[in-house]
Amino acid sequence: MTILQAIVLGLVQGLGEFLPISSSAHLVLVPWLFKWQDPGLTFDIALHLGTLIAVLIFFWQDWIRLLRGGVKGWNNKDGRLFWYLVLATIPGGVIGILLEDKAETVFRTPLLTALMLILMGVVLYWADRRSKGGLRIDHIDLRTSLLIGLSQALAIIPGVSRSGITMTTALLSGMYREDAARFSFLLSTPIIMGAALIKIPELLHNTAMINTAFLVGVLVSALVGLASIGFLLSYVQTKNFLPFAWYRFILGALVIIVVFLR
Repeated sequence: MTILQAIVLGLVQGLGEFLPISSSAHLVLVPWLFKWQDPGLTFDIALHLGTLIAVLIFFWQDWIRLLRGGVKGWNNKDGRLFWYLVLATIPGGVIGILLEDKAETVFRTPLLTALMLILMGVVLYWADRRSKGGLRIDHIDLRTSLLIGLSQALAIIPGVSRSGITMTTALLSGMYREDAARFSFLLSTPIIMGAALIKIPELLHNTAMINTAFLVGVLVSALVGLASIGFLLSYVQTKNFLPFAWYRFILGALVIIVVFLR
């Protein structure tokens, strides 16, 4: 992998992880469209380390407060949110482990990715139009948290988008856009961390992967991820998700056309 390819993939990951456009879809499609060698799921996880760094830096104060509340138990606002996030992570983690082989093979096809981009674009647009808001993150309940966490498990299929499906479910549950985005970002922390921890032994046994391009990709992913989080939290205060839905439609259609032309 060249430095340029690592930069492009890091940029794609940093944008796609936090914007509802599916980072995994872009990590499948970009090498395919440019006829690069697919770097594989392990490099995808490495790029996720970059976005993990981004979300930890952006929300470090939130996580310290949540951890302190979690230690005290359920009888405080921060403690409840902390344990809701922990419980909501379980479905995605279990599905990710059970379907890891399919995530690396069957699901990584351009046509399936394109179809999921379009389908989830429709769902995101519908949810955004239907949602009237009213629920703040501080008042989320266990049922809503588990529903959002369960939906996150679908993101193992490229094109679904972890942030997209969790924000969509949060919107359908009555959350404000900004709160839906914040809960989605907080929820991303344990699932990305878990996926990275699973792959760390593989990286340690194959240290040849940890080269300059690898490190550049992680750095770019972290920096762009930080910018993406700040942008979306500001954007959703006054605007809707329609541009992201349209982007998904256009990209999905383009990929389908390329599939048939090739």
